[in-house]
Amino acid sequence: MAKRHVSLKDLATELNVSISTVSRALRNHPEISQEMVRKVQDLARARNYTPNPLAMGLLRQETRMIGVIVPDLVTHFFSSVISGIEYVAKQNGYYILISSSSESYDKEVESVRNLLNTRVEGLIVCLSQETSTYEHFDVLVNYEIPLVFFDRVCRSDEVPSVVADNTEAARQVTRHFYENGCRRIAYINGPAHLSISKLRYEGYLQGLKDCHLSFDEELVAQCNLSPEDASKATRKLLRLKNHPDAIFGINDTVIFAAMREIKQFGLIIPTDVALVGFTGEFHSTVVEPSLTSVTHPTFEMGKEAARLFFERIKNPTAPPQQIVMETSLVIRNSSKRK
Repeated sequence: MAKRHVSLKDLATELNVSISTVSRALRNHPEISQEMVRKVQDLARARNYTPNPLAMGLLRQETRMIGVIVPDLVTHFFSSVISGIEYVAKQNGYYILISSSSESYDKEVESVRNLLNTRVEGLIVCLSQETSTYEHFDVLVNYEIPLVFFDRVCRSDEVPSVVADNTEAARQVTRHFYENGCRRIAYINGPAHLSISKLRYEGYLQGLKDCHLSFDEELVAQCNLSPEDASKATRKLLRLKNHPDAIFGINDTVIFAAMREIKQFGLIIPTDVALVGFTGEFHSTVVEPSLTSVTHPTFEMGKEAARLFFERIKNPTAPPQQIVMETSLVIRNSSKRK
């Protein structure tokens, strides 16, 4: 069996220091003491450590290109965020290369590899719905190559990110339903491992508590963010003996599917079932009835993500910033019962 390649993590574990300390010591970074530099470099020689050639290539080259990975290129949400990233990139003399994971973990891993092979200077990423392990970002984190997450994020202790205030937004949606006379408020959530799923679910629970409504487990459904799975989740809710009088979805795509199912059940929106979505897609204004939705400052999110990227270039060892942006609940006909 071939001997396993010694990694930065191995050296860091043996010395009981952080990976970034080892990385900087190997490059004689001025912030690292000479004693630590000597210890790290001695151990690296003793263990026959060799640097990752891809990472070292990235460290040496300035290509003025940023890789951007999004779950899809169709929705207004992601296209608007990309526009914000591109706006700031252009101001700084940079270009962006865009790749879609198509909500696939495998495609996301492939996109990371392909973009790094093109020698982008770093990545701005929104995770796919399938992504629950994050080792494919190790090469960027370990070598302090700029990496920023937005919307669906991970490794917040290591990587800067930009997110919406998901918990507060979901809390406001639940209160809005209550104020419009709804008492059996259901929630269609996304994959449990996603950061947005956890935070919006937490906001839903807070909203119920604010309104003195009891939590009912049967009013929470889960889906994989596809329209087909969202339809299945909606049918499950509508077949309850006492079906919900309001449904809140993790995004607009989920609620568009719910809207179709509600109509097929012969129910009237919002009289029988009120609806609210999340992300504020363009179609919210053209469906019938028009969809109440939480809207994000998507262009500004993109600008903030790019700003964090350039901050990372200037100071790769600074503590990672976590930006939380306010949303707006745009009330339309799908939820107005009074």
